[in-house]
Amino acid sequence: MATDGNDNGDDHVTPSFRLMEGNRFKARDTDYAGANDEALAIRLSALEEEHRDLDIATRALEDNSPYDRLAIARLKKRKLHLKDKIQDVKDAMLPDIIA
Repeated sequence: MATDGNDNGDDHVTPSFRLMEGNRFKARDTDYAGANDEALAIRLSALEEEHRDLDIATRALEDNSPYDRLAIARLKKRKLHLKDKIQDVKDAMLPDIIA
């Protein structure tokens, strides 16, 4: 622990932390190795909810007669990307059994 350098009589102490260089871990959305089932289930439900929301938004845009084709195409592309992520999480939840 180190003091904060104030000489006004109070005994305020601030913790001193060392930054460890080179030991940084990046969060990756595609690497589920080591994640427990609960974390995978939470991630899966979030992805499925976002996929449903995009489906609703796509249908709402398509129901309007003069709709924006580019916006709909982008939403559909995002939905396909989410579908791939959902399948990746489901695959990570299944045990590797060689039969």
